[in-house]
Amino acid sequence: MKSAIAGCEELVRTADNEFQAQVTARVGPVKAKFKGKVTLSDLDPPNAYTITGEGQGGAAGFAKGGAKVNLEDDPEGGTILKYEVHAQIGGKLAQIGSRLIDGAARK
Repeated sequence: MKSAIAGCEELVRTADNEFQAQVTARVGPVKAKFKGKVTLSDLDPPNAYTITGEGQGGAAGFAKGGAKVNLEDDPEGGTILKYEVHAQIGGKLAQIGSRLIDGAARK
C-alpha cells in the first residue's frame, strides 16, 4: 500500500485497518511533510474499499481526504481500478488554489 500513496515515506500498521503514515507532498511551490493516520473501511474484498487519511504538516497546514475505490475484473486480463477522491486542506496549502490541490488529490 505504501507504493500506492504518492510521496509516502513510512507506513506502519497500528491496527487491522489503521496505519500511521509520513508523507511528503508537493503542491505547486510548497513542499511539506505530513504525519498522520490512514484508515481502510467499507471493506468488500476483492471488490471495493474506502481509504481515508488525515495529517498535520506543521506550518504548511493540514490535509484530510480519502477515496472510494472499486476494483473490477478486466475481460482482457488484469484489474480495472476506479476511484472517487475528496480532499480538504488548510493553512499555506489552501492559499495555493483549489486547482492545484484537486490535481494533487487525484494523484
